[in-house]
Amino acid sequence: MEVDFVYISSIIVTIIFVSIAAFQVLLSLGYPLGEFALGGFYKVLPKKLRMVSSINSIILLLMGLVFLQHTNVIKGFHFLPTNILVWVITIFLGLNTIANLFSRSKKERYTMTPLSGFTFVLCLFIALS
Repeated sequence: MEVDFVYISSIIVTIIFVSIAAFQVLLSLGYPLGEFALGGFYKVLPKKLRMVSSINSIILLLMGLVFLQHTNVIKGFHFLPTNILVWVITIFLGLNTIANLFSRSKKERYTMTPLSGFTFVLCLFIALS
């Protein structure tokens, strides 16, 4: 039995995206986790940033869908230009990792930097495959 690392990587990436989407939902509901996101300026996000978190959660779920379709884990969304979207998401994650690295919040820097960096590496692996 041959192991398909691209297939497995896309499932791992999607699990990470879904987990971060759940975290974003918690932020949007006012849970005191704001120090881990959006610069870490607020413990509880103000209402405008809660809306941003709500939108982020939807975008993250769509990002997972793109990777699952791109690697044929799921089928039926062939209208998605996954080759382009995978690269856009990968580049975004690279930039996001750099931004997290320079966050003023230690909690965001020490938690989200490794998480986004690891996800970036997996996405780059998938994009290059």
